[in-house]
Amino acid sequence: MNNATPEPRFARTAARVPDASPIARRALHDQVVARLRDMIVEGELAPGERVPERELCARLGISRTPLREALKVLAADGLVDLQHHRGATVSRLTADAVDDMFRVMEALEALAGELACARAADDQIAAIRALHEQMRAFHARRKLSDYFRLNQRIHAGIVEAAANPVLANIYRGLSARIRRARYMANLSRARWDEAMTEHELILEALAARDGARLGRLLRVHLRHKAEVVKAVLLGKSGGS
Repeated sequence: MNNATPEPRFARTAARVPDASPIARRALHDQVVARLRDMIVEGELAPGERVPERELCARLGISRTPLREALKVLAADGLVDLQHHRGATVSRLTADAVDDMFRVMEALEALAGELACARAADDQIAAIRALHEQMRAFHARRKLSDYFRLNQRIHAGIVEAAANPVLANIYRGLSARIRRARYMANLSRARWDEAMTEHELILEALAARDGARLGRLLRVHLRHKAEVVKAVLLGKSGGS
C-alpha cells in the first residue's frame, strides 16, 4: 500500500506558470494606445472624425480586440468618445475645457518646479539638461514631433524630480488629457519659438535651484500655451 502523500494539484499547476508570458500582450496594448494617442495629438485623426477601425487594424497589424481596448483607455483620457454600436469618434476640444485644464496644470507644474529645486538630485538636473539640448536641436531643424516628445519628457522629469508621489499621480492623469492642446500650441511658429526661449529660462532657474522663479516661469509658460490654443479654437487671428 502506497502511503505517500499525493502532490497537491495546485503545486503542479504552479510549476507550469513560468511558461505563461502575458508581457507581450501588455506591450502590444501599450504600443497601440501610444500609436493612437500620437495620431490624435498630432492631428492625423482629426477632432470629430470617426475612428476608422478596419483601416487602423490593417495598418497596425492587429485585430479589433486590442484596438477597442486601446480606445477605452483613450476615452478615459478624454481623447475619444465611445458610442454604443456606433464606434468611436475623436473628441473635440473647447476653449473652456482648455482653460480649465491649463489652470490646474499651471498649479501642478509650478509646485513641481518649486519642489524640484529643493529636492532634485544633481544627476536628475543633468538628465533634464541633456533632454533640453536634444530638444533645442529638433527645434532648430523644425522637427515638431520629435521636439514635442522631448518637451513632454522634460516637463515630466521636473515633476519626477519633485519627489512627491501624490503630485506625480495627479499630473499623469491630467497630462494625458492636456497633451493634445499642448501640441497644438506649437503649431504656431511664433509660439513655438517663444516656447523654446521660455524653456531656456526654465532650465536656468532649475540649474540655479531657484524654486520661486521656476514656479513663476512654468505658470507663465503654460498660460501662454493656453492663450494660443484658445485663440485657435475660437478662430482668432492670434492663433495663426
